[in-house]
Amino acid sequence: MGEMITFERPDGQQTNGYLVEVSDDAPGIVVIQEWWGLNDQIKGVADHLCEYGFNTLVPDLYKGKVTVEAEEASHMMQNLDFADAATQDIRGALQYLKRGGQKSGLIGFCMGGALTILTAVHTQEPDAAVPWYGVPPEEYGDTRTIKIPLQGHFALEDTFFAPAQVDALEARLKEGDVTHEIYRYQAPHAFGNETGPNYDADATNRAWERSTEFFSKHLK
Repeated sequence: MGEMITFERPDGQQTNGYLVEVSDDAPGIVVIQEWWGLNDQIKGVADHLCEYGFNTLVPDLYKGKVTVEAEEASHMMQNLDFADAATQDIRGALQYLKRGGQKSGLIGFCMGGALTILTAVHTQEPDAAVPWYGVPPEEYGDTRTIKIPLQGHFALEDTFFAPAQVDALEARLKEGDVTHEIYRYQAPHAFGNETGPNYDADATNRAWERSTEFFSKHLK
């Protein structure tokens, strides 16, 4: 449905991503991968959002590497420069989608959820952010400073990002008077990945309904 493109980062370097376009003037959403890489599942998320009238771009944060092995995925995630990914690859993707003056948002899953929040903290480009089951370490950025609406979807049975981390995030968002909605689902981590062992169709459907309504409200 989409195609691989090359786009420019703010520092002038070139990077790649998976682009799905509805029209030149459609609002945009940058989709941020799980720790597996830019695989067919995350491309499918971009295709899905396109059906709601958004241009989508998935930056290739691992520069062509993809894995199905958790140990290798963990290793690749640990080697990722999160600051560079947020302020260069993801910011560049936002700038690409906003080049005609359109609004653009962010959605990310697992590792991508944490990066969604970090990008909202450290860059000016996004107009709305929707992290799914991912919370960055507090020392990576002050979430009280977020200036855009944020809607989070988290798993109560998450063993990667504990519910206490989500509670702490919500408290900081309230402290900073950030416009936000936090939803919690009785489901395990990565409940929205239909190719994984933790897939929960009911939680996924509710989270997608809320996410797409949120993006329509703030980007269109």
